[in-house]
Amino acid sequence: MDFLRAALPKATILDLSCNKLTTLPSDFCGLTHLVKLDLSKNKLRQLPADFGRLVNLQHLDLLNNRLVTLPVSFAQLKSLKWLDLKDNPLDPVLAKVAGDCLDEKQCKQCANKVLQHMKAVQAEQERERQRRLETDREAEKKWEAKQRAKEAQERELRKREKAEEKERRRKEYDALKAAKREQEKKPKKETNQAPKSKSGSRPRKPPPRKHTRSWAVLKLLLLLLLCVAGGLVACRVTELQQQPLCTSVNTIYDNAVRGLRSHDILQWVLQTDSQQ
Repeated sequence: MDFLRAALPKATILDLSCNKLTTLPSDFCGLTHLVKLDLSKNKLRQLPADFGRLVNLQHLDLLNNRLVTLPVSFAQLKSLKWLDLKDNPLDPVLAKVAGDCLDEKQCKQCANKVLQHMKAVQAEQERERQRRLETDREAEKKWEAKQRAKEAQERELRKREKAEEKERRRKEYDALKAAKREQEKKPKKETNQAPKSKSGSRPRKPPPRKHTRSWAVLKLLLLLLLCVAGGLVACRVTELQQQPLCTSVNTIYDNAVRGLRSHDILQWVLQTDSQQ
């Protein structure tokens, strides 16, 4: 076939009948100058998909092959005026459209009807392709909308989690701050003799009972000291000093005085007093 293209680059008539051809290569359709083509009495099962490139073809003989259908590009053969599809196992619909080709008129009608049919097939396929594209676009739009909704939901979830985390940290900070204030208040309460009232007034005075009780204890201690001092004086200067009790008291007093005088600091104080 490459030989034919090289030898007949601008051939307008080509007869390949009775060659037992089973297929035609796709470069065969490069012979765009063909006007008349005879492929009858071969074993062709199908024509190349781009057979419609032969736009100048006017006469096509496909008698006695094994064709069932024609390529959709067949609708582009707008110059076709004569077609013979007899003795092919054509699809019933296509066979009914093609009809017979027993004379010039029938072959011309065959060419016209088949072209119209293939144009309708091509248009239907184009509509089907458009429907598939539209379906695919709708599916893609739905998928994109679903993805956007999912992303928006994820963003909202992240935003809510961030807000919750921020609120949690704020509460923790407030709790720590409150605890710190409580700790700062405790030492102030301990240093004060009495806590201040809410109105900021001065600490209340101790109850009168406690004051009276303290004076009573002090008076009792003074009375005891006076009694002891009186007994000591009685044992030292009166006739009672010969009594056993006074003897013991005087001995204790003398020992205490000697012990105090033997102390260095007390001696220094006594000497200072004597010098003055």
